[in-house]
Amino acid sequence: MISNKKIEQKIDSLLNELTLDEKFKLMVGFFRFQTNTIKRLGIKTFKMTDGPLGIAQHSSMLRKNTRFAAGISLAASWNRELAYECGEAIAREARSINRLCVLGPGINIGRTPFCGRTYEYFSEDPYLTKEMSIPYVKGMQSQRVAACPKHYVANNQETNRLVVNANIDERTLHEIYLRAFKETVEEADPWTIMTSYNQVNGEYVHGSAKLLKSTLFEKWDFNGFVMTDWWATEHRDVDKGEPEQPTTTQAIKAGLSLEMPVPILYEEDILREEFGKGNFTEEDIDELIRRLLRIYYKVGMFEEEDNLPKGERNTKRHQNLARRMAEESIVLLKNENNILPINIEKTKKIAVLGPNLNKKLYSFLMGGAAAVNPPYEITPLKGLREKCKGKIKLTSDPATADYVLLFMGLNHESPAKLMGSKIKEMKEEYGNESENYDRIQLGLSETQINLIKKTVKINPQTIVILFNANPVAMEWLEDIPAVLEVWYPGMEGGKAIANVLFGDINPSGKIPWTFPKKIEDSPAHKSTRTFPGENLQVYYDEGIYVGYRYFEKEGIEPLFPFGYGLSYTSFELRDAKCDKDVLKSLGDSLHVMVKIKNTGRCEGSEVVQVYAQTHNSSVDRPIKELVGFQKVRLKPDEIKEIKVLIKAKDLAFYDIKTKNWKVDEGKITLHIGTSSDIIVFKSEITFKS
Repeated sequence: MISNKKIEQKIDSLLNELTLDEKFKLMVGFFRFQTNTIKRLGIKTFKMTDGPLGIAQHSSMLRKNTRFAAGISLAASWNRELAYECGEAIAREARSINRLCVLGPGINIGRTPFCGRTYEYFSEDPYLTKEMSIPYVKGMQSQRVAACPKHYVANNQETNRLVVNANIDERTLHEIYLRAFKETVEEADPWTIMTSYNQVNGEYVHGSAKLLKSTLFEKWDFNGFVMTDWWATEHRDVDKGEPEQPTTTQAIKAGLSLEMPVPILYEEDILREEFGKGNFTEEDIDELIRRLLRIYYKVGMFEEEDNLPKGERNTKRHQNLARRMAEESIVLLKNENNILPINIEKTKKIAVLGPNLNKKLYSFLMGGAAAVNPPYEITPLKGLREKCKGKIKLTSDPATADYVLLFMGLNHESPAKLMGSKIKEMKEEYGNESENYDRIQLGLSETQINLIKKTVKINPQTIVILFNANPVAMEWLEDIPAVLEVWYPGMEGGKAIANVLFGDINPSGKIPWTFPKKIEDSPAHKSTRTFPGENLQVYYDEGIYVGYRYFEKEGIEPLFPFGYGLSYTSFELRDAKCDKDVLKSLGDSLHVMVKIKNTGRCEGSEVVQVYAQTHNSSVDRPIKELVGFQKVRLKPDEIKEIKVLIKAKDLAFYDIKTKNWKVDEGKITLHIGTSSDIIVFKSEITFKS
């Protein structure tokens, strides 16, 4: 890739040659997922594809794309290297079909367990979110394919998503909802950013100079370009109380380079008229086009194909990665009397039941625009048949089986595929997780709950396997000896599940969410004011107390705490210490060093987690916040010493007086453990500026 200095020189030359009308043409999409061309200057179309779970069918119009595990699955792996591999692989698939930008990762924060699009996102926690996002973006752009973190910002619900106004105080906005975007921009340099549909504090983001020009460009030094979400600029019905769109000039002055998929605000006649009135200058337009052209050069649009990375699609390498992602993300939530793993040599018959036993979850619009249609899909039934062939009989009769496997969970069907009575049936039978649709209850359907209760009475050796992205209530948990959370595990999911059930793979996932016992325990669900909102206004009254921060502050016992997950083996943490005990600036850092031993009988992985508790702060702070983690794999009796990097900037809060990040001088306690609730060591450090 040519140097940044050379790129800017070439852009200067192109800007001098482009006419004003040609510049206007570059600012809008040319139907669906591409931009306009300027053939006389060799500017080709910039082709995009939806993500972030693979190459989406509706944007590529192609089948046979690798369907990787969901974003929530990737976060549950707590594996940065896996996130890099995922971004890299999806970029190779994009290159194979001449797409130069993938619309992902999705890095909105999990504010409510009802959000239909959580499966695309990472976590309730901004630190874990950015630690997944940064390597994902780096991996993708290593193949010279532009990543596009989305949806900037506060797209935390699907209900009224096109018009709802998220009312968020300044500190909360920066600490919780903007933080992953900020860190991803500063550490991974994403080449594009997509704005959200919703308003934030009374402004659509695509017209907000505060959120784009002041924050994204000036404070964070973002060098790429900003695009809208698809049809985000459509005219609103003001007579019905819907908020009015920004003006064309407001969007230009804010810093919106590309309107997708067709011109509305940037319709050519409107641009000419506004320009003629002197509402914006050609210099304003040049800055927007410069940002576009900068990325066109970075992805190689002006280079020969032979000089660019080669793509590949649905290869064995990608299929294996899809399986590994699914395996590492599976969380063992309960394992009473070590009922798992199942001994394949000592088991004769297993009953397999449930709505997700043989259901294919990945086809056109399954889950919404991000849906990938893979060349094949290994359902749980298919995975079990392959694993048990010639050894264990699979049956539907719990009474005669050694074990029962119940494949339960939520529906992943897009309402766009259903009509009338089928939508009603879907709402009643399932909680649904899909774009355009938020869930209506925390628990499973009544039908599924009844099946669980009925089955475990017949056979107490019943294991529940859950397919979902958001937390689910489990009023049946005490009656069930084992529960596996498998999320949406992708096209290799059935094989991964079978490998975990029979012990070929030791589960190592940790939940990236706090699982509440009931929806009223969730901080976003105190009234209709806080979710789904009233009169198109939703109020983030919980402030910074999202997820485990709220549960710990209020002393509410969750069903499962943030960062929790069991293993088939056991681990012991020893001798935790810090390599220094004083931090002196926001640019400073230290390492927490801890020895960990596998004290069990099989190989496995553990995630050492570090949380910070600030004392004597000038502002209200959570009891503790995640500031570091490291995943480590160990053989039986093996001991390793690991180092967990702790950056001073991750200990900071956003100071609304100075508009900067700050750590108060004084003592900080580092809590070292294996979940937010299981703390083994505490270590004191000091911040002294």
